Amino acid sequence: MRTYNSLQDIQKDIREGKTSCAQLVDFYISNIRQKAYLNAFLEVFEEEAREKAFIIDQKITSGQAGRLAGMVIGIKDVLCYENHALQCSSMILDGFNSQFTATCIERLIREDAIILGRTNCDEFAMGSSNENSAFGPVRNEIDPDRVPGGSSGGSAVAVQADLCLAALGTDTGGSVRQPAAFCGVIGLKPTYSRISRYGLTAYASSFDTLGILSRSIEDSALLLEIMSGKDEFDSTVSRQRVPPYLQNLAFDKKIRVACIRETLEDPRIDTEIRQATSNVLQFLEEDGHVVEEVSFPMLDYILPTYYILTTAEASSNLSRYDGVKYGFRSPNTTDMESMYKKSRTEGFGEEVKRRILLGTFVLSASYYDAYYTKAQKVRQLIKKHTLDIFKKFDFIVLPTTPTTAFKLGEVKNPLDMYFADLLTVQASVAGNPSISIPISLDGRGLPIGFQIMADYFEEEKLLAFANYLLRDSGINHQI
Repeated sequence: MRTYNSLQDIQKDIREGKTSCAQLVDFYISNIRQKAYLNAFLEVFEEEAREKAFIIDQKITSGQAGRLAGMVIGIKDVLCYENHALQCSSMILDGFNSQFTATCIERLIREDAIILGRTNCDEFAMGSSNENSAFGPVRNEIDPDRVPGGSSGGSAVAVQADLCLAALGTDTGGSVRQPAAFCGVIGLKPTYSRISRYGLTAYASSFDTLGILSRSIEDSALLLEIMSGKDEFDSTVSRQRVPPYLQNLAFDKKIRVACIRETLEDPRIDTEIRQATSNVLQFLEEDGHVVEEVSFPMLDYILPTYYILTTAEASSNLSRYDGVKYGFRSPNTTDMESMYKKSRTEGFGEEVKRRILLGTFVLSASYYDAYYTKAQKVRQLIKKHTLDIFKKFDFIVLPTTPTTAFKLGEVKNPLDMYFADLLTVQASVAGNPSISIPISLDGRGLPIGFQIMADYFEEEKLLAFANYLLRDSGINHQI
């Protein structure tokens, strides 16, 4: 069976009798087995997926199938799916099964998407390389000695390696966009609150956003359209109207684009990435768009602000994993205090423990105002500066990552690892929608991502602009 890059192609071949949902599921399961060394899936729902495919094929024949018939999708192991395991790639949730289904997954199932399995990720979505999973690292198919990015690395590789058509990830500080860039696929982070977080395991609640990894803008648009909208189970979700994203991908106007000067001059960002970004900007100018450099002097403050606030929220959110009600409980306990201490010490990995400790520290009475309160004020300044740019420009563009995919085990210093999030955290701190699209390859054949940010709830414009770049620019992109 050939590789499919969009649901539209799949549905066309199904209508013409060239394939079926059952054949697609078998094809993807076969690929997962052949590429098990990539470690992208933690669990594959083989029999369940086959049964679902059989039912959907019958619905297609009778003309009753949903809009996602033919879509085989992977879900990041931080999303609840009733009566299925949920571990967040951590030992602390060993043996835990979800009691309900996340709203986003429920909406996909209603439209006849087939959920193929759980994808590997950094433990509790904390990481930039997918090396923090309790079940081993995910490997980049382009070079299995390199990381896929994180924390949604399993979802990115699942799409990259043709293990499913699309996958759900989560983006707290770049965890969809960064692996998308490393793997040469499309990674979409919508506006914070655009998609319900009900059924998403919390890491940093004021940052966590459902995201989409795909091979086509059309699939990202359709999935976003179906998953978005108000939800009675999530008080923080937006109640704004959900546009028909898929129907509005045409782009035929001249726009104003801001590029952040510091990202084009920073020597810490790979020369080839800066050059590839400049090539896109040159195309936009030649095609009649206004491209201007703007300064964002707060760039160096975004990363520390992000890590202070997210670790604080993680410290609070992860306090519920204590060995009492569910999940892992250490067998080496003698009393209640030792049960708490040993269960958390043995159940959590090193990076999660590091972030819990950092968060507990910044929330402590002696340092709360010096760190947490100050970071909240800086966050508001970052939001204001970002929104000021959108008063004059349609989009902000910048590289997705400072480097291309690095080798497994190469980055040992946690601070150096955090630097991988330098260019994605602005959209997360401010809450703006952002997308990473593949634009080029570096000299080693590794994908380079290009990031586009838009104003709040302007995913419609964002997707249309990204589609225009991929379709019309002649950029040497790799999917």
